[in-house]
Amino acid sequence: MKIQIESAEDVTSLLSKQGYVSSEEISTIVFLAIKMQRPILVEGPAGVGKTELAKSLAKALKLDLIKLQCYEGLDETKAIYEWEYAKQLLYTQILKEKINEVIGTASDLNESIQKLVKLEDAFFSEHFLLPRPLLQAIRSEKQSVLLIDEVDKSDPEFEAYLLEVLSTNEITIPELGTLQAVKVPIVFLTSNNVRDLSDALKRRCLSLYIDFPTQELEIRIINSKFPGIKQALVEKLVKSVHEIRKLEIKKKPSISETIDWTESLLTLQVEDITPLELQRTLGILSKYKTDMDQIMQNSEKILGAGSWSA
Repeated sequence: MKIQIESAEDVTSLLSKQGYVSSEEISTIVFLAIKMQRPILVEGPAGVGKTELAKSLAKALKLDLIKLQCYEGLDETKAIYEWEYAKQLLYTQILKEKINEVIGTASDLNESIQKLVKLEDAFFSEHFLLPRPLLQAIRSEKQSVLLIDEVDKSDPEFEAYLLEVLSTNEITIPELGTLQAVKVPIVFLTSNNVRDLSDALKRRCLSLYIDFPTQELEIRIINSKFPGIKQALVEKLVKSVHEIRKLEIKKKPSISETIDWTESLLTLQVEDITPLELQRTLGILSKYKTDMDQIMQNSEKILGAGSWSA
């Protein structure tokens, strides 16, 4: 049974059931994208939940998630389709053994050629087509969620082709013609701003920027992930993470690292975060030695800075 979404509040509720705490802005953009059949370009720091948003929505709506991981040099054989040459070669070998039966009744050379051309067309049919993520999403018999992850890592040439697909919801294959979308997928594109995307692609998409959450929202996220956790511990660790983000460090801890840190503290049965506990678990929050040194130099400020407020 298809799940109906009639408001942004429905989106919030559905995502919440998947453990994704959505803001009003996120739910509104997702709702509009579904109703307007427009892609969503989700930007923001790494680890703030961009990819998880697409995954959670797919689970909530009980739709297949089709993921295209972008990288430099990505081409159509990995993103759109390729021909199954091994299968074509196998059929070629079989045809060699039957060639006399195929053209044996031909009256002249022209008729023989025409029969061979028909066989050539058969070799470039959907039977030998190996669909990749974009074609899978376009040709799926039921609606899917298409996640085009880290689109900013792909080349501008691929981005231009992607724009054409997203604008028309169709893919042209020279040997087969134009294939229209059976069901228009719900499309998410994520970007960590490795490079600037074209204005044309941005205009095609609804834009959503997911930043580091407020303390209030981050506390809600932790509570949803770890029911029953002591609130004093939650408030102190979230406050500490926000203090760390104020530092001039190379990589600020993201939501995913806050969640990992919480899990590590619970695993160690830590009831209060002291400078010693911070040092013991610092590898969860930070991945760079220079950042770790700066965090520990400011540990007293991080762990004792004021009372929590939203």
